[in-house]
Amino acid sequence: MVKFELDYFVLFVLLIIATVNGGIEGVIKVNYKFSGSERTLSALKAHDEKRHLRLLAGVDLPIGGTGRPDSVGLYYAKIGIGTPSNDYYVQVDTGSDIMWVNCAGCDQCPRRGYHGLELAFYNQKDSLSGKVVYCGHQFCKDVNGGLVSGCYSNNSCYFRESYGDGSYSMGYFVEDVVQYDLVSGDLQTNSTNGTVIFGCGGTQSTDLRSSDDALDGVLGFGKSNTSMLSQLSSSGKVKKMFAHCLDGKNGGGIFAIGNVVKPKVTMTALVPNQQHYNVNMTAVEVGYQLLNLSSEVYTNGANEGVIIDSGTTLAYLPEAIYGPLVKKILSWQPDLRLRTVHDEYTCFEYSESVDDGFPQVNFQFENSLSLRVRPHEYLFPFEDLFCIGWQNSGSLSRDKWNLTVFGDLVLSNKLVLYDLEKQAIGWTEYNCSSSIGLKDEITGSVHLVGAHSLSGASSLTAQMALTFLLLVVLLQYSLFSGQS
Repeated sequence: MVKFELDYFVLFVLLIIATVNGGIEGVIKVNYKFSGSERTLSALKAHDEKRHLRLLAGVDLPIGGTGRPDSVGLYYAKIGIGTPSNDYYVQVDTGSDIMWVNCAGCDQCPRRGYHGLELAFYNQKDSLSGKVVYCGHQFCKDVNGGLVSGCYSNNSCYFRESYGDGSYSMGYFVEDVVQYDLVSGDLQTNSTNGTVIFGCGGTQSTDLRSSDDALDGVLGFGKSNTSMLSQLSSSGKVKKMFAHCLDGKNGGGIFAIGNVVKPKVTMTALVPNQQHYNVNMTAVEVGYQLLNLSSEVYTNGANEGVIIDSGTTLAYLPEAIYGPLVKKILSWQPDLRLRTVHDEYTCFEYSESVDDGFPQVNFQFENSLSLRVRPHEYLFPFEDLFCIGWQNSGSLSRDKWNLTVFGDLVLSNKLVLYDLEKQAIGWTEYNCSSSIGLKDEITGSVHLVGAHSLSGASSLTAQMALTFLLLVVLLQYSLFSGQS
């Protein structure tokens, strides 16, 4: 078991839609799991370590499924499942693909979870609209890459989500109705529902049974054809595009599915044949001076390029980039007395404005796309010190020296747009407490989408919640049938 484990940025959202007679948008509101509590260095790093193991080790899919919702997730959503509908709190995860919730009869699953939440257990037999997905179903064939030996057409389609340290969660697939909100106009919504296939978790390994951080399940939003986005896109109901905007100042933000047209975003190509959202970095600037780095440091290794992961808290760089970068930053204040906190964080005392005393950092990408990180974003307070948010992935494990992951440290206060139809990603600096424009592909109209607070969150935590507004643009099947 390696040190650099990680549970995914959990940013994840649910998109479920029925065929409709016009373009509409759907909403799911997401809360911040650390809301109202101090995010210590240890908590942030522990979250990232649990997340990164999965990015690095990949996922074993002997009978289908990805994801591992066992550790602290940064964001969670409340969704309704079944007829009649019951509420479930699930982690939002852009790093995995399949949605699943714990089911009745789950082996040794905790009954209470995060902040004392009474966990819910889905029972397909209690839902008028729920049904089991069998091995003969096309989804079962797709998730397993074909027929599975010993899995006959009248058998339940099983999944097992395995983790790099040997932990796992397993169960079977079901199909049911999921409740969510529809956007009916600018910042207006109405309730609706749609049908999706998701996992019904029945067994968890010991590592996944901790009640401290447990929620009801996970909603994956990765790149594979088993994700909610891919399921909806393949049926012609949604464009394969989404965006998030994390408000680093006020908390919360926006997560939108569909064609974001306001503001305009410069895009760069995703690195092909990668499991995650990877992009090619071409240069690093510190205080408008380029670091003298070999081009090989940006492309070496199996995880080619930079992984964009809003579920990671900090930012991780290989030794070949981390060393020169930190050295250049600290050269602006040569008299600092550096301290090491928790044996891994570089910290120092500083009484002035960090934005005045330290340089901005600019990362350059293909197609003239850049990502600026200001000193107050990469330096954060810890007790009476400032600590450097950049982390050295090369010191974590000998086989991960080349890993580059950009998390909330650099993604906050930016609108990040993912266009999987064109295999591109982009971002722009933005006020994430404002609104964005989402185009209705049927009518051509643009709806305003803004950040909202999750109503009724007091049942999970009495503290003020930081939330995301998650939206989906629904399209008629005929809109895309001619393009396939």
